[in-house]
Amino acid sequence: MAQVLSPSMQLQMRVTRTAANVSPVGRSTRNSLFLSYKQKGSFKGCSKLRVFTVKSDGSTINRVETLLNLDTAVYTDKTIAEYIWIGGSGIDLRSKSRTISRPVEHPSELPKWNYDGSSTGQAPGEDSEVILYPQAIFKDPFRGGNNILVICDTYTPAGEPIPTNKRHKAAEIFSNSKVVAEVPWFGIEQEYTLLQPNVKWPLGWPVGAYPGPQGPYYCGVGADKSFGRDISDAHYKACLYAGINISGTNGEVMPGQWEFQVGPSVGIEAGDHVWCARYLLERITEQAGVVLTLDPKPIEVCPFILVVLTTSCVWRMILCSVNRGTGMVQVVTLITAMKYVLSFNSSTKSMREDGGFEKIKKAILNLSLRHKEHISAYGEGNERRLTGKHETADINTFSWGVANRGCSIRVGRETEKQGKGYLEDRRPASNMDPYVVTSLLAETTILWEPSLGAEALAAQKFALEV
Repeated sequence: MAQVLSPSMQLQMRVTRTAANVSPVGRSTRNSLFLSYKQKGSFKGCSKLRVFTVKSDGSTINRVETLLNLDTAVYTDKTIAEYIWIGGSGIDLRSKSRTISRPVEHPSELPKWNYDGSSTGQAPGEDSEVILYPQAIFKDPFRGGNNILVICDTYTPAGEPIPTNKRHKAAEIFSNSKVVAEVPWFGIEQEYTLLQPNVKWPLGWPVGAYPGPQGPYYCGVGADKSFGRDISDAHYKACLYAGINISGTNGEVMPGQWEFQVGPSVGIEAGDHVWCARYLLERITEQAGVVLTLDPKPIEVCPFILVVLTTSCVWRMILCSVNRGTGMVQVVTLITAMKYVLSFNSSTKSMREDGGFEKIKKAILNLSLRHKEHISAYGEGNERRLTGKHETADINTFSWGVANRGCSIRVGRETEKQGKGYLEDRRPASNMDPYVVTSLLAETTILWEPSLGAEALAAQKFALEV
């Protein structure tokens, strides 16, 4: 599949070939119709605004892109604010626009707004009004100028957070004085897959068939290895423009699968930045005519397919048996096409200072004792991913290790060597809510204290001397 971004759907004006001949507009006619914007007393126009002359050969002339690129700051101080919120599923994003009388720099300068919650699965029809509270502002890379994107959370008219408003509780946790003092950092790795729109099959996959084995695709270069790079690059630049703390991006192990990283971000900011980055990715894929999915196992494959690969390199997410006698790999049962890991790198001030490794071990001990609570909050469909195979931990069993990607919690070699640093929680699914995960990590590792008996048993079980 071509990797070039498809143009967005555009309104076009067509002139049929049977129409009467139309003479091109000459220079003198143009000058009589449009005064040069440089001349004194002329109307104020955008320098990018172009005048299209009508051709008589029936060609299509696009006039809308000029308007989309129009810089309204030339004409007015008014700006467009795109209010963004999380819908009823807890993972879908919604947005709508409103005019603001002047440029703003802080969410407190923006008015609250409302929407029909019965149309998003967040309120009954007889009492459908949900109120939007502006919480974070980002520059709008689609409209440019002084226009903004506004991350909002959602409340009833009485001021109570609605059930899908996870930001409210997260903000309470991150405003706790103990949490503030620890300055919690989060680095979030968000994986996603790009799907062909009509068949919902990953980019780079033959329709109804499967790609070659894992190996050449991770950080790969070339038309037969990288699918969707323009979308990834467009998203990267859009995030930088918007002011999102994006720190990198790369192609992943499966064709059509990509990853971007956000952070390190402090506290509630991590959730705001990830949600805004997801919104930008949704908008870019919308314009490209490609479907975005964050599902932790986006492709379910028939379990009765027999595939023979003439290589010993096999998808790490496929259940397989190796026939060493023939030097071939027989993939007898295809369980899934991909299992998404959304890794959370987390650290507190105490972990980053000398002696921090002891604080890291104490945090791991706390996490082991609240394993079930974390798993229940770490995304939908995680039981299909955390099988204990293919660089995942078993969903029902907590584990930790140094440089071990098959554990629930991984500690890097450099952290062990330096005696300070961060831990990586590998349990969250790619469709998790970052407000929920970041605040739960802060609560468990900073605020929550287990009983002495439970702590002693866990320390013995997981070889954590704290």
